[in-house]
Amino acid sequence: MSKIIILGGGSWGLSMANMLDKFHHNVTVWEINQAYVDELKEMRSSTRFLPNIKFCDSIFFSSSLQEVFKFQENDLMILAIPSQYVRETVKKIIPYITKQKSLKGIINLAKGLEISTLKRMSEVIKEELPVQLQNMVSTLSGPSHAEEVAKENPTAIVLAGNDPDSIKYVQKTITNHFFRVYTSTDLIGVEIGGAVKNIISIAAGIIDGLGFGDNTKGALLTRGIAEIQRLGIAVHADPKTFQGLSGIGDLITTSISLHSRNRHVGYELGKGRSLEEILSQMVMVAEGINSTKAIWKLKEELKVEMPITEQIYQVLFLKKNPRTALTELMTRSLKDEY
Repeated sequence: MSKIIILGGGSWGLSMANMLDKFHHNVTVWEINQAYVDELKEMRSSTRFLPNIKFCDSIFFSSSLQEVFKFQENDLMILAIPSQYVRETVKKIIPYITKQKSLKGIINLAKGLEISTLKRMSEVIKEELPVQLQNMVSTLSGPSHAEEVAKENPTAIVLAGNDPDSIKYVQKTITNHFFRVYTSTDLIGVEIGGAVKNIISIAAGIIDGLGFGDNTKGALLTRGIAEIQRLGIAVHADPKTFQGLSGIGDLITTSISLHSRNRHVGYELGKGRSLEEILSQMVMVAEGINSTKAIWKLKEELKVEMPITEQIYQVLFLKKNPRTALTELMTRSLKDEY
């Protein structure tokens, strides 16, 4: 039995909290919104994120960092924070985390790059942590909608990190009969796959919104993974990673699922709605929007050919017509497949 603190009370944070508590770990959850914390405490549920899921009575919720870190000495810390708030959150917890003597792992769940620096999430976290804690940082990624994990659907996922002892400890701690964790040392590849697949998922939603079918979706996913791999190789990732759970596995799932926020954004764009209108009606964060901005900047710096990313960038930020974007993708200069 481990003692685990989860930072973030969104769908992923709550899903992980409930799962880990059910398997007899001591779980505390920090969430910045006090009114929302009051709801979680009183109702033991979240109509906003995981409707119809009851949270275990033993999960401790608080909006006070001082309170959650005093509540117990933790073995694991899970960051379930949107990518653009990760640095800010890590800075806040430094006075508390440095006093945690039994800490063995720091797990990041965010998928994306920091827009201002183009750094991956593990790089952002390590940059703010004291040296003695940096090697504990890992990233959990793969085809895993929080809604389905909360319902205990069989799920396989990959944990990537640099310290074999830390990732093996985390793997053993969070694996159970419906949540299977594999390990990887390719932190770069796992994080790049998790960031870029959200862009391809927006494109998949556009295809659905425009009313196209399986031929179009199959072509998109195939060329999408080629695009992900091309960028991955440019930043020294292992190409094999993109054929695994955090690459093609996550890409397929997020591009076909009705749970996918990124696919939802694309679908509504394909139907003719504006990005501003779509976002004004969403509760949860679609990481693919910020990922598109960051990945577009990175591919421009590295001079990597990423035509799908280019078109999605223009649709999102230059108000390009989605049908025009698809036509331009289909009518580019002819070339060999590889």
